[in-house]
Amino acid sequence: MLNYVDLFIALIIAFLASLLLTYPVKKLAGKIGAVDFPNHRKIHKVVTPRLGGLAIFAGSFLGALYLQPNHELLLEILLGAIIILLTGALDDKYSITPIAKLTGQLIAASLVVSSGLIIERLTVPLIGAIELGFFSVPITLLWIVGITNAINLIDGLDGLATGVTSIALTSIFIMSIMDGQIIVAYLSIVLIGANLGFLFHNFYPAKIYMGDSGSNFLGFMIAVVSILGLFKEVAFFSFIIPIIVLAVPIFDTLFAIYRRAKNKEKIMQPDNKHIHYRLLEAGFTHRQTVLIIYAFSALFGALAILFSNVGLSALLIVTVFVLLLLHLFAEVAGIVLDGKRPVIDTCRKVFRKMKRGEEERG
Repeated sequence: MLNYVDLFIALIIAFLASLLLTYPVKKLAGKIGAVDFPNHRKIHKVVTPRLGGLAIFAGSFLGALYLQPNHELLLEILLGAIIILLTGALDDKYSITPIAKLTGQLIAASLVVSSGLIIERLTVPLIGAIELGFFSVPITLLWIVGITNAINLIDGLDGLATGVTSIALTSIFIMSIMDGQIIVAYLSIVLIGANLGFLFHNFYPAKIYMGDSGSNFLGFMIAVVSILGLFKEVAFFSFIIPIIVLAVPIFDTLFAIYRRAKNKEKIMQPDNKHIHYRLLEAGFTHRQTVLIIYAFSALFGALAILFSNVGLSALLIVTVFVLLLLHLFAEVAGIVLDGKRPVIDTCRKVFRKMKRGEEERG
């Protein structure tokens, strides 16, 4: 049974541990040269320490020590998290090749999958549960590695990945409370606490970045937690719920793959065309851009919670809202209608008319 006092205490432990441990991690990163240098593609102008994932991991671990979660696959999850953390830390220090990074991610994911934690079935209305059988393993590997890299790709502005993952984890935590999934609630709450503690240092202007150590760890853990909780649901369209929760990083990644394939560029080649760069180009400030994406993430998270609890009659309305948000997201990313933004432009016109009307009445 869930003890809300213990959850709150674990949240505070993870928050304070991450907040305080970020200071020595920052010094360590500077000392060993694990720093991020400015270049033409990046926004920051000064050399900034990386390795922030170490503080996030430590905060989460200490919070979990207090809760002492009990699960048969917990050891494999921890070992996978350590492998993914070390892979990211090596990249923070030495900028390893994409193949080396992918290898580390696959090893961590394979460790979890070999323990028996897999996506076994998908539930679809009118059809019911579809057993994946042989495809369970490759689909699970693809999910873990895909989400890990999606979080990595969205980590392009101060506080962006930290906030987006915190919002996604909060949605997962709320659903786990509603469904009484103890292990999911435990893991989610300590990750949220550690994230918020690190965000104190990472929000604009950032004093340290989470680096690949942080984005890899958070992406891996969110993927694993979603398999433990969201994919185990038997509700209609259960497999869509985790996709809605993580809609911002998932669709930003899919748009990036589509864009690079269309332009005959290397899929793994970084660029400055992600959603956050598009918003900056549109004239929003660094802080405004981050807050706008936070808002998108929160809306998708709220819709995912609704999606998991509404009946068939309300499902259509929620689906329409999800599709509308996705279209807005695609317009901002500039990948639909040849870069035109009819919905966004219409909204702007409406807001301008409303503002003029208020000024005239005033």
